[in-house]
Amino acid sequence: MKKFRKVLDGLTTSSPGATVGSPSCGSAAGTPTAAPTPKEIDVQETLVSENFQLCKTVRHGFPYQPTALAFDPVQKILAIGSRSGGVRILGRPGVDCYCQHESGAAVLQLQFLINEGALVSACADDTLHLWNLRQRRPAILHSLKFNRERITFCHLPFQSKWLYVGTERGNTHIVNIESFVLSGYVIMWNKAIELSTKTHPGPVVHLSDSPKDEGKLLIGFESGTIVQWDLRGKKADFRIYYDEAIHSVSWHHEGKQFMCSHSDGSLTLWNLRNTTKPFQVTFPHGKIQKDARKESCKPILKVEYKTCRNSEPFVIFSGGLSYDKAGRRPALTIMHGKAITVLEMDYPIVEFMVLCETPYNNEVQEPYAVVVLLEKDLIVVDLTQSNYPVFENPYPMDIHESPVTCTAYFADCPPDIIPILYSIGAKHKKTGYSQKEWPISGGTWTLGSHTYPEIIITGHADGSIKFWDASAITLQMLYKMKTSKVFEKPKPGEGRAAELVEEDPFAIQMVSWCPQSRMFCVVGISAHIILYRFSKYDANTQIVSLEVRLQCDSDDVISPSENENNPSFSEPGSHSPQPHHQHQHPASPGSRTPEGIKDSIPCLKVKDRAVRVPPGYQSELVIQLLWVDGEPPQQITSLDINSAYGLLAFGNCYGLAVVDYLQKTVILCMSTLDLYGSTDPYQRLTRSPRRNRQSTSGLTELTDNQQSIDMERNKSPTSVCVCSVGSPVPVHYPTSLHNDPRVLPEPVASLRASHCSPVFYLLDNVKGPGRKLSLPTDLKTDLDHVNGHCTSPTSQPCSAGKPRIPMGPEGPRLTRRGPGRPPFRKAQSAACMEISLPVSHTEGHASRRAMLQQLHGVTMYSHDEHHSTTSYCWSDRESRENSFTRSRSSSVSSIDRDTKEAVTTLQFGESYGRKNDVLPTPCLWVGTSLGVVLLIPMSIPTDQEERMEEPVTMGVSGAVLMLKGSVLRFSFLDCMGALIQPPYEVWRDHNAPEDPDRLRRRKLVHFSPSSSQDACGDGHLAVVCSERQAKVFLMPSQSCLFVHNITESSFVLRADVVSVCNSVCLACFCANGHVMTLSLPSLRPLMDVNYLPLTDMRIARTFYFTNGGQALYLSSPTEVQRITYSQEMCDNLQEMLGELFTPIETPEAQNRGFLKGFFGGNAHTFDREELFGEAAAGKASRSLAQHIPGQGGVEGMKVAASGVVGELARARIALDERGQRLGELEERTALMMTSAEAFSKHAHELMLKCKDKKWYQF
Repeated sequence: MKKFRKVLDGLTTSSPGATVGSPSCGSAAGTPTAAPTPKEIDVQETLVSENFQLCKTVRHGFPYQPTALAFDPVQKILAIGSRSGGVRILGRPGVDCYCQHESGAAVLQLQFLINEGALVSACADDTLHLWNLRQRRPAILHSLKFNRERITFCHLPFQSKWLYVGTERGNTHIVNIESFVLSGYVIMWNKAIELSTKTHPGPVVHLSDSPKDEGKLLIGFESGTIVQWDLRGKKADFRIYYDEAIHSVSWHHEGKQFMCSHSDGSLTLWNLRNTTKPFQVTFPHGKIQKDARKESCKPILKVEYKTCRNSEPFVIFSGGLSYDKAGRRPALTIMHGKAITVLEMDYPIVEFMVLCETPYNNEVQEPYAVVVLLEKDLIVVDLTQSNYPVFENPYPMDIHESPVTCTAYFADCPPDIIPILYSIGAKHKKTGYSQKEWPISGGTWTLGSHTYPEIIITGHADGSIKFWDASAITLQMLYKMKTSKVFEKPKPGEGRAAELVEEDPFAIQMVSWCPQSRMFCVVGISAHIILYRFSKYDANTQIVSLEVRLQCDSDDVISPSENENNPSFSEPGSHSPQPHHQHQHPASPGSRTPEGIKDSIPCLKVKDRAVRVPPGYQSELVIQLLWVDGEPPQQITSLDINSAYGLLAFGNCYGLAVVDYLQKTVILCMSTLDLYGSTDPYQRLTRSPRRNRQSTSGLTELTDNQQSIDMERNKSPTSVCVCSVGSPVPVHYPTSLHNDPRVLPEPVASLRASHCSPVFYLLDNVKGPGRKLSLPTDLKTDLDHVNGHCTSPTSQPCSAGKPRIPMGPEGPRLTRRGPGRPPFRKAQSAACMEISLPVSHTEGHASRRAMLQQLHGVTMYSHDEHHSTTSYCWSDRESRENSFTRSRSSSVSSIDRDTKEAVTTLQFGESYGRKNDVLPTPCLWVGTSLGVVLLIPMSIPTDQEERMEEPVTMGVSGAVLMLKGSVLRFSFLDCMGALIQPPYEVWRDHNAPEDPDRLRRRKLVHFSPSSSQDACGDGHLAVVCSERQAKVFLMPSQSCLFVHNITESSFVLRADVVSVCNSVCLACFCANGHVMTLSLPSLRPLMDVNYLPLTDMRIARTFYFTNGGQALYLSSPTEVQRITYSQEMCDNLQEMLGELFTPIETPEAQNRGFLKGFFGGNAHTFDREELFGEAAAGKASRSLAQHIPGQGGVEGMKVAASGVVGELARARIALDERGQRLGELEERTALMMTSAEAFSKHAHELMLKCKDKKWYQF
């Protein structure tokens, strides 16, 4: 435990946390303030480095790009291999394990050691691996790397320790599973075929032992050759040469016939009595054409031939459909007797496997289900019912039903929220599933002691939202909603709707959820926000829509001479902090200018009729940004909602808007520049007011008086935008272009753009209403191609390229397509990003930053102390393309005028808006992409009736704080270091039946900073984290207590203040893959782990920290990976995971009967050890394969002792047993000796007694 005691006596830039060259941590305006009363802050920090450890917990979702499938019929567990080298092992719900091959090579085939707790995997790098499943986290015990041959097929007979391995050369090798070494017994391809054969038979595609005789091995070659090899005699029993290539072979359980599938869509049935020709040839989907020829069919990739005791056998195969029917979906065909059923699938079939009652291949199979592995789904079909229904999948395999575009993770939720969501979601579940239990039911799992309610929210490209129960490291779908239901469906060919066809206009960009009040807010890619309330009752509602014009007109730039001729600007201090234009407007059809340019219309049309909404989340309000002069609205970059205040705030790269959702009005809509008021830390060039296009005077004064507001209101009934201007600043414009980055070579300019700050919750590759607006070719740079990958066809450089100035009837005017104003792009989702990034700290970092900025389509600059102090110079032409300049000093960076200062984060809370405030008031904290923090105090009526009638006022002349880099996160602590939660409204159902005896009043819960700190006095701590550094400020003095530079060579992607071990810390995830935690409030580094290099933007978009030391991210387009950074959870993880292996008695083989045993061969007398062992077969060549010991870890070594392949453990057990038997033998020998001695003594006594007696005396 470490104590921090700090005397606060008006600390300013000389605070211990300040660094050389850092900006002032106090008021950015530099006005002197009275020093606060000296007081002492005593924070006991309990977190230490030993409290943190990073490890993966569990992976949810469908395995990405699956390649292989295996099933253990006794343990009833399923294994799925993937192209990236992953293996997912599934059992009963809760038993879900993910393993990863270190090589990352694709998994070709999986084979269970049935009922032995082990799994063999064959990978594309020609390596065999043996996994021990008798531990909660499986580990590799052995590996065998083939050096000269490529593995094509593997087969492991039931209850055998010898694995058959077929290769591309046509050879068959045999591997001892226990020692994982090659046997000297090899079946060479040239011995398997006849000597007269002139062609190579091709790779081995099938291996299986005969059900009739285990000493017979059936080898199938790709060319169509089939050989039955006598393992004892080392010769071929028979050879079959067929014209069509073979894909798979399946035995009849009696071992007298087998079936093959071929590349021409045919099935051949072969009888061992006559192998010269097939017993039967069928084309299941090939019809006879008019010319008496069979129509061509696709290959049948796999066939399974399974017998039943009381019915006809099943023949199940994939493929084989005719070529002439274009557009047919992949199908699985089930032939049962004369009935043929075709099950069409949504995705291509990767593999399927029939589940049977018995593990023995020489018994009647009795199939009961078939597992079908598709490219993007897992289906289990019930074979016991004639209509073949599917089982309801208990695993969360449909996360990717629509591509995931954003995630949110909430731990320690209110306990009642999960049951209510589940009860509502259960009403909308699909029906028609099989009534039987899920057949994959192996393993054991129990609810651990360290569990609490957890919810994961995923947003998707089709506008849907899914709530998942993530408690106890499981995942179960609770509730699904579709945000697209509030909008009219776009119809092809109707104006703007034609531009949205086949796109993703409803894609979810970010979500905000308050579990206590159950208020839910989503941001869509079409610059729309939907606010939802939760209700247990259905209702008829009229959707209220607000349209906001949040688009500044600073692109209409005039020359300095015009500024001098028109000095009609407001004074710097004349900006009023009073609320701006309040507005409520129903959905309108919009308008177009005489030139046909879209203006003042939203991207989507809200339903203007009353709609009936079911129980659950019901839309309360829709907010849409409007088109302005042919330009689409910019994406929303930040959002926050507070149910206690009844306010919703959002921002983009132009400014900030605040909406009162109780009164359905807009109370603030301002550009970012106007938010500064008189506290602007930068010296800016005069901005031009908006040019009145209907007036010939050229300029229209825009001030805060009622006349100008009315003028704006009359201009567009749906506009809500106020853009104030500051006083002119004389600036010289020399003709030298020496330091202008826009005239440098493009690679240099892209490096200059390396300080751009991305907004990581924007969708990449998102194409929306403005996608048809082409990008000027002279603005396209090589930044669109990073490492050979095209990042975006419409992305623009940060500052490179020459602007085009089109000439119109109004004279020179900048095009609105400037840097930071790209059109929308198609929502390929965060799941679809696969972009390689450089990892160097110089050029790599710059190109990475430029690439990230391109993906977001928003130009933003970070505040950085390391900029050069040389001022840039512009020519007279260049001056028209810049809206403001900034002084170039050691603490304030100079930024080009065409740069947009985006609002990157927002937070409502009780705080001190000004230094001289005595009591905390409702405030809105605003963070920008330039590292600036703005505090906007608010005045909210406290009485419920007044709250619904009186306006909320906001003052925009609050405090200004500075950081390096784009601001990412705010959080508040009291002076004891405890986290202050934002206030909220207790949930109440607005649709509940009215109770006349009880008033329906809002119940608010406030966490005031001064309520829990009587000993410490008033005030609180504000934690602010940017992409470069973190700072802790004392409020209301605004003194910087602590500062920590998180990274210099990279930047923070995600930062959250979370609770861990009954304390709080700051958790950060950087672009270089480091996960860090910092103590609060001292910002001491507690953990720094190089965990996950940023290889694609999917991780950056979906990484999310939550309480309890947990986090998640989208590890692939279909999978969610959860991790923990808490040592306590790592210690308890073994208890929370499920057991894969359960001790089960192996079912006994059926009694074959005397006649079957007599005439059925000697299958049970076959001794493989005698044939394949080193004594008989010798050693294999060392150069053929290399044995690699496994790295299973300590636990793996412990558990391996009880595994099937623990040689040392077996030897030790054998020794113990032998010693025990020797001991028993010794005891028996001693007992016999004692008995013999007793008998000898008794006999001697008897002899002495009888020796003197005569014969007649007896």
